[in-house]
Amino acid sequence: MPDTPSSHDGSSPTAESPQTPPNEATVPLTSLQPKTIVFLLSAMMFLQFFAWGSWFATLSAAMDTHLLGAFIGGAYESAPIAAIFAPLFLGLVADRFFSSEKVMGTLMLIGGAIMLLIPGTADSAYLFAVESANEMKANGTYDAGAFLAYQSEENTAGKTLVWMILAYLLCYMPTLGLGNTIAFTHIPSQDQFPKIRVWGTIGWIVAGLTLGILGWSASYNIFWLGAASSLGLGVLCFFLPNTPPPLRGQPMDVRSLLMVDALKLLANWNFFVFAICSTLICIPLAYYYGMTATYLNQTGFAEPGATMTIGQMSEIVFMLLIPFFFRRLGVKIMILVGMACWFVRYLLFAFGAAEQTTWMLLLAVALHGICYDFFFVTGFMYTDAKAPKAIRGQAQALLVFLTQGVGMFFGYRIMAGGNLFGFIPLNLTFGTYGSQVISAPQYVEALSEARGETTSSSFLQTFTKMFSRELPESLDTAILAETMAQWKDFWLSPAIMAAAIFLLFAVTFWDRSGTESENVN
Repeated sequence: MPDTPSSHDGSSPTAESPQTPPNEATVPLTSLQPKTIVFLLSAMMFLQFFAWGSWFATLSAAMDTHLLGAFIGGAYESAPIAAIFAPLFLGLVADRFFSSEKVMGTLMLIGGAIMLLIPGTADSAYLFAVESANEMKANGTYDAGAFLAYQSEENTAGKTLVWMILAYLLCYMPTLGLGNTIAFTHIPSQDQFPKIRVWGTIGWIVAGLTLGILGWSASYNIFWLGAASSLGLGVLCFFLPNTPPPLRGQPMDVRSLLMVDALKLLANWNFFVFAICSTLICIPLAYYYGMTATYLNQTGFAEPGATMTIGQMSEIVFMLLIPFFFRRLGVKIMILVGMACWFVRYLLFAFGAAEQTTWMLLLAVALHGICYDFFFVTGFMYTDAKAPKAIRGQAQALLVFLTQGVGMFFGYRIMAGGNLFGFIPLNLTFGTYGSQVISAPQYVEALSEARGETTSSSFLQTFTKMFSRELPESLDTAILAETMAQWKDFWLSPAIMAAAIFLLFAVTFWDRSGTESENVN
């Protein structure tokens, strides 16, 4: 998830149709045929989310396997930081001065070039980590907690890796809004957007399955795949239909840029409760996006990237069912069901770790469709209904800022036991629940040694491994039991958070305005 609230894989909320300057109202934007436009837009969506899903979903597994667990939190919190700054870039530059497809193409080419440099930096960070571990073992001072602390302080390449990931995401995040702008400009009706946007979800799924088939889920090859697809998308963008800047010639609207009018919606008690709970629920959500790939890899799933696509597949199913449930359940029940499924998911992860129960782990991943769709999609529909038409765009941007920006930022910080401004601790725990899995470096080394050299497999054998779990018989049972016990404590923390937010929302949210039918119709 990573991941903005309008989709599992990070799309931004529906943008308002761009305004065409009066002197260009009768000038055709493109000579391309409608079928060609639909094909190009679908290919754009596919590559856009393939480029993200090819590396982001299993980044934690790749870093953990290469002893860079100390930098996982920093790498993932780069996404909400980039999400916060993306609207500013779009509002100040992209929407006013340059054609959307050219801005998007340029950003993806720059991002692809940055991604090409990441594997070398990641290798340097890994070599430093290995040398540090060997030196500590030789001195008899090796301890998992001390090792992680030393890496955080001294592994310069690891720190550089995090900055490079942030640089890539600063290029990538604005393209989510740009892609929607391009699509809405060239389709005759918003009703046609879903059939184009669904190719983004398919792209994310195909990226995960590709990693599984190639055996790259925990490999630095994810960066090469991300670079290639980013560069491919960058080139494709220059063949997209012309999309003039939607706000060309319009004065700078600081109120809109800073979401001043949308903030007034918080004066409504129910919307205030909804906004606060939406922000808070993204804290436990960050645990799923940041650590699931690492967790699945350590529990024996050889290709966690492919395994996690089960969640995206379920998302497509429940996305189609939302109108049905929305009419019958309404806003409050829909959101509560989504929150409840988060609680259940983390319980399944916690007790699935302790008991090594495969079906519990797979069910936890499959619940992603309900967790995401019932909360975030419903939330955007509710926001659209509550906001006056003139500020709906601002209201959606505010919700993205609060959830994908503020909520996810603190979520990743808390997930990794970090701090704020260097001295405010964010290592939120409930007793032992929420403590870091400090035995992970030792466990990963033991697991790698027990697995030995990987052998090439047929396509069918590789595909089967995507959805099955297997740990080597020679794996030290003591370190396995210790690590899984720590994982249980780790996952119980977001479960407690989700339960508390569920109760808070259930007790304090009482909107009976009937917005359900308005939105569905």
